[in-house]
Amino acid sequence: MSEKYRHPERRPAVITGASSGIGAETAKVLAAAGHPVALGARRVAVLEEIAAAIRADGGEAVAHALDVSDDASVAEFAAKATADLGDIEVVVSNAALVAPGATIEVSSERFAREIDLNLVGAHRVARAFVPAMVERRRGDIVFVSSDVAVRPRPFMSAYSAGKWGLEGMVTALQMELEGTGVRASIIRPGPTWSGMGTDWDTEEAAFVLNQWVRFGLARHPHFLKARAHADAIATIVGAPRGVHLGLLDVNPEAPVEEKP
Repeated sequence: MSEKYRHPERRPAVITGASSGIGAETAKVLAAAGHPVALGARRVAVLEEIAAAIRADGGEAVAHALDVSDDASVAEFAAKATADLGDIEVVVSNAALVAPGATIEVSSERFAREIDLNLVGAHRVARAFVPAMVERRRGDIVFVSSDVAVRPRPFMSAYSAGKWGLEGMVTALQMELEGTGVRASIIRPGPTWSGMGTDWDTEEAAFVLNQWVRFGLARHPHFLKARAHADAIATIVGAPRGVHLGLLDVNPEAPVEEKP
């Protein structure tokens, strides 16, 4: 392989929203694949536990506070991650927020807060890391989207709008980065067991799930584990240079039907 298309041996990675679910599993999978990892989220104590477990398994990991809705926090996290691990080669933008509620009942302030974290937060992360990647003419940034970007769900309109916007932003970014050696990719998870939604009121969560069934958005009861998406992200960033996996749509398979 030409040196022009070879990945460097050391590829430090940062993962936002790394305290649970897809983010935590991605940190573990990338570390196991040899990436030094920097974990970012607001729950620093939880991050430290995950980083310690990675180090105990022989990986290299650091953890720092990160609030993607705050410009200063993103800048500080980027500076610390780079100081700890060196030039960042891989970014996984995973931090997200979702809360249930009818569109006309949630406050505009709460609606805007979700959009800011899920969409503008991803832009803040890209602004913090991608310019240096462009300067080096290599790097990967993977944005964790959701199937709500193509199949919006009732009582989750802010989340749906944010993920629609995220995929629009990333698609534009992909065209802007063409020829730079930097790859921007989208992973689009379908129904998944993760930390998101665990703080919902039980009755409200049941109501929302029933609405998914009502509108044909839950064709079967199977949910994926977060590890499935972590493995998909590892596949994206592990692809040889010159190969761009721009979008991976990962969904749980329906139960296998028995033959009559």
